[in-house]
Amino acid sequence: MTKPLLKSLLNDRLSASPESLIVRCLSERGVLSASQITRVTGLARSTVSTALAGLRKSGMVVETLASGDRARGIGRPAATLTLNPAAGTCVGIHLSLDEMRFVVADVSHSVIAEQTIPMGLDYQPRQAGQVAKSVITRCYEENGLPMAGLLGVGVSVSGPVSREGVVLRASIVPTWAGVNIRDVFGAALEQPIFADNESNCAAIAELMWGAAVGHDDFVLFKIDLGVGGAVVQQGRLVTGIAGGAGEFGHISIDPGGDLCRCGNRGCLELYASFVRPLEQISRIVRRPVTMDDVIEMAERGDVRALRMIEDTAEVAGRGLGVIGSVLNPPLIIIGGRMALAGDILLAPLVASYERHTLIKSRDIAPALRTRITVGKHTENDALLGAVGLVLRHNSRLQ
Repeated sequence: MTKPLLKSLLNDRLSASPESLIVRCLSERGVLSASQITRVTGLARSTVSTALAGLRKSGMVVETLASGDRARGIGRPAATLTLNPAAGTCVGIHLSLDEMRFVVADVSHSVIAEQTIPMGLDYQPRQAGQVAKSVITRCYEENGLPMAGLLGVGVSVSGPVSREGVVLRASIVPTWAGVNIRDVFGAALEQPIFADNESNCAAIAELMWGAAVGHDDFVLFKIDLGVGGAVVQQGRLVTGIAGGAGEFGHISIDPGGDLCRCGNRGCLELYASFVRPLEQISRIVRRPVTMDDVIEMAERGDVRALRMIEDTAEVAGRGLGVIGSVLNPPLIIIGGRMALAGDILLAPLVASYERHTLIKSRDIAPALRTRITVGKHTENDALLGAVGLVLRHNSRLQ
């Protein structure tokens, strides 16, 4: 069981051998039963059985107990399978406004370590590459992990990322505009680099471990200090020709409106993000407040905080109505920091969506209605999704 063997199986897309299909399936989905592997890969049951026997013998695949099986206490627990944790590790990095976040996970999808490094505003790409090398090296040493087992590094960033790994627009992290992420981190880390914008990474996290598990078609809509989004169809991200798909925050809902940071006017982000509400509430209470502060105030019944969240939800629902009329998705996941407000945000947002989208819930059977729910990994979805880029073996930057 070696890194080259795992890499060869993950890369074996042309011959599509049963072994490579199973390894890629487990890399993407984590823990599965033999019957689930059969269903997902489309291979015959006998083929899966034979291939698994070889993968077990090599130590690439190991047996584990399904969650909850230990508690049943009757009969033999149902066996599930995963990639051997010792087969390899991967690193996720999230580039945010003034800090870098890191996570290390193994190929069985277990998180080994997390760390946040303050960077200050407008930190430089070269500095980020050096910090990443230092943090990753130290983390692997502290956890007794062999660097030889590192399969790749995923990077999420606040801005559209081209197929070549170039950050196209980066108003939140302006020093990264036009920078090729592969060049920056590849040179410093000497590892395969995978990259995408933070909303796409958030969607990957929800697809692999969160609210979208079992759903291959959905829309992610993020409400934070900005507004972002992602579209997933047939289990794959829709990125667009230049990496700009899912930039919902820059739909112009008022062509004569205020100037947006992107250079357009009246963008949805100006009205559905929580920047202006924070400014207004801060003036009213005469102290700086965060989104967490506003959510706490709303939970205590503060009418000002409740109104600000409801107003934001109204506009966000209007924007989502446009998206719903274009895509008519079966599932919409609400992410971003404001999603932590739960039903305080969700109830008025759903009501607004119903008013502004074409297909109304009252007109169709429950099974055909768009379901809107809050994401499961709102607080660290972009970071987890960066790990997911490697585990899903996104080959765009290879």
